[in-house]
Amino acid sequence: MALKLYTNQQSRGVVVEWLFLELGVEYERIELAYNTTMKAPEYLKINPFGKVPTLVDDTVVIYELGAICAYLTDKFAEKQLAPTLNDSKRGVYYRWLFFISGPWESLTVDQMRGVHIQPEQKMFVGYGDDQDAYHALIQGLDEAAPFLCGSQFTTADILVAASLFWQLKIGTLQSHPSITRYLDSVKQRSSYQNFLALMGEASADSATN
Repeated sequence: MALKLYTNQQSRGVVVEWLFLELGVEYERIELAYNTTMKAPEYLKINPFGKVPTLVDDTVVIYELGAICAYLTDKFAEKQLAPTLNDSKRGVYYRWLFFISGPWESLTVDQMRGVHIQPEQKMFVGYGDDQDAYHALIQGLDEAAPFLCGSQFTTADILVAASLFWQLKIGTLQSHPSITRYLDSVKQRSSYQNFLALMGEASADSATN
């Protein structure tokens, strides 16, 4: 059975499509609509949240963006989109995967909801507050040369860059020389340029929703 990606062009599913371009593997793309086919009983049996993206690989179902990307990266390990298990950069790779899928995503959602963490609440929040998370991002990017794991472009770069491109586009992320330098490196990837063409984008500031 071919890989099936349930998605919507205005969702984070486009990040998985960028990864598929890097992997160079075929898949079946199934477009779902918000509040209709995405909430249909037959789809809720696959993803009880009624959201996208969802990946189906034969009998395996994955419906978290970070999990989908990590699964595909390991399934096609020969594409070398992650450091090998005995590579010291593997830890850095994991750190970025979980940073962008955990604290950074939580921060992004809170910003969209207008939630501002008060000083007395920081100890209960995984990302601390806006400035703590931003400082962690910049500190990490300062160590990236040119990518998150050094010279090797990885799936972590796709997840992190997609989020940063989108946040800059909608104006929820403060620009910084380290962000600009890092994203300029990502823009040189042929997969990213092909991704933009696929999405019908003329500029480099689009990636996810």
